[in-house]
Amino acid sequence: MLMPKRVKFRRVQRGRLKGKALRGNTVANGSYGLVALEPAWITSNQIEAARIAMTRYIKRGGQVWINIFPDKPITEKPAETRMGSGKGSPEYWVAVVKPGRVLFEMDGVTPDVAKEAMRLASHKLPIKCKFVEKAQTAEEV
Repeated sequence: MLMPKRVKFRRVQRGRLKGKALRGNTVANGSYGLVALEPAWITSNQIEAARIAMTRYIKRGGQVWINIFPDKPITEKPAETRMGSGKGSPEYWVAVVKPGRVLFEMDGVTPDVAKEAMRLASHKLPIKCKFVEKAQTAEEV
């Protein structure tokens, strides 16, 4: 699973998911991309599941880029614990995703193969996504 090697603070506040993605909203590396249409926290397990779904479908052809990284720790308190006694311990890591963010990119395959691979990957994610090509820009989202 993806996670940072080290962080400055072990626990962070939750924050808000308002607005559109200002960075990472264009297809930069590959020819095809998968764009988020909703705001969400995407866990490292979901990113890995989507990556496996894509790479299995393209069968060692082409190249895949992951443009999001889970750098936010999410804490949970143990089950059946009374309120108080501080914040829980970090349990998993999430990437904060806003609408318009390019999650994955792909190159070296035909458009049909790329579209199907991205469709399979989007089923592993908790948000609605859209397949885009390099010519299409972020203004359409």
